[in-house]
Amino acid sequence: MIELKAEDYSQATALLKQVPFNTWFAQAVLQGLSPGRVFVDQLEHPEACYIQSAYGMSLLCGESHTPEFLEALTGYLGNEHKQRVEREWLQVYPDSWNVLLRRLAEDGPVEENTRVNFTFNRAFFQSLVDQSSSIQCEIVAIDEKLFHEFDGAVVPRHFWKNADQFVAAGAGFCVLQQGRPVSAAFSAYRVENCLEIGIETVKEARGNGYAIQASIALIHYCLEHHLEPVWACRRENEGSYQLAQKLGFVPTLCIPYYLLKP
Repeated sequence: MIELKAEDYSQATALLKQVPFNTWFAQAVLQGLSPGRVFVDQLEHPEACYIQSAYGMSLLCGESHTPEFLEALTGYLGNEHKQRVEREWLQVYPDSWNVLLRRLAEDGPVEENTRVNFTFNRAFFQSLVDQSSSIQCEIVAIDEKLFHEFDGAVVPRHFWKNADQFVAAGAGFCVLQQGRPVSAAFSAYRVENCLEIGIETVKEARGNGYAIQASIALIHYCLEHHLEPVWACRRENEGSYQLAQKLGFVPTLCIPYYLLKP
């Protein structure tokens, strides 16, 4: 696989446009909004690309018949040389790649899951806002201090290059409990007129409705700024899957989602 320099990422744009599901994380990498790496099968007119985000999500798209690319790709997916030291979540297009991934899943470090894409139902969201007004909590915008202070698996600093970039181009809201951030909804990716939502609540504060309140604040921000709120998650992540529907997101597409183990 040939790694592209950042200034050449645009070579993969045409391949990405062919993908019919949510690829905002990959687009953020290509546009330099999020850190990541991009690999292609050939420098001139690439037919396939592999886009990795620093957060641990990746996308394989296009179709290649280049033996060197296919050999290197198969070796990486199977982690034959132990070059992958952290887990990675992979989406593929077209479906023909699933044959390779499912073969590797039989006895290799690959596990198949399901990723769900949602569409936003604004009318349902408005009815939720009317019903949830009884929950009282302190909600504040995520600033530079909270960007660094809020900790967890899904937090802004895992998706953005730094606090300055997030404050300037992103958005997010935190629920505070005695001055401490306990739940947050934020823009994991903001590309064109779409804002993909990331959500996290510290373990000891779960079950209080804080994630809904933080999400409502962020969705209001989206609507006020003419942005489309976007939600996607693993179907196996029951908490995120159910929360999305409570907020007015409707499941519309399920695709294979592969865990690449170290």
